[in-house]
Amino acid sequence: MSDSHSPTKTSIQVIERMMWLLDALATHAKPVSLKELAQQTQLHPSTAHRILNDMVSCRFVDRSEPGIYRLGMRLLELGNLVKARLSVRDTALGPMHELRQLTGQTINLSVRQGDEIVYIERAYSERSGMQVVRSIGARAPLHLTSVGKLFLAMDEAENVQAYIARTGLAGHTQNSITHSAKLARELEHVRQHGYARDNEELELGVRCVAAGIHDDTNQLVAGLSLSAPADRMQNAWLAQLSETASRISRLLGYQKEAEDHAQ
Repeated sequence: MSDSHSPTKTSIQVIERMMWLLDALATHAKPVSLKELAQQTQLHPSTAHRILNDMVSCRFVDRSEPGIYRLGMRLLELGNLVKARLSVRDTALGPMHELRQLTGQTINLSVRQGDEIVYIERAYSERSGMQVVRSIGARAPLHLTSVGKLFLAMDEAENVQAYIARTGLAGHTQNSITHSAKLARELEHVRQHGYARDNEELELGVRCVAAGIHDDTNQLVAGLSLSAPADRMQNAWLAQLSETASRISRLLGYQKEAEDHAQ
């Protein structure tokens, strides 16, 4: 038996053709005919029919009527299992350490809980020369942190006003934003540019810049921030931070094009 007809190669070809058909089905919002699928994948109709029938029996594909197909519920079930096992922290950890190596600065991962952000992971850099004051699990007010501003910028105006009323915009340093008009300008800048800064507003001597992390539902679920001594912060780090946050978002299933089309 020649290699071109070996069982292993044949199996790989079948799997490859299954993926072609699944990818083709995924491009259609409505059920698709066998003829159209065969044309799109350049498979012989009999080959496409045989593979589709096998996938119907496994519930990867549904046959809504004879010769008409759509993606099956088994894919949704498996997708939900994968999503349930995906953790923002676990997904972000590798890219965070890579960014720390690249910049030599401390990288933080934070999420929102009510009126505060919570630090859930950190890639600490001794090279930064900065002592970490806030440990993993520590909290900080939204309006005093770069990540917190990302979340406030996504809120409706009435929710931001409610936050101001609850917190009074209490400050921690002489640089803290304590007036609603200034906070409004700051949040508008975040919306326009897609990143946020903390200019020694939480701790004197420490500046932070943050970019958002989104999940497969296009929701902001966390923020990635870079902390550095105030006199060492470099603008070049912002692009590297933003790219890392985007990479983590993609790993979580975020599709920016889908969001852009929806707007």
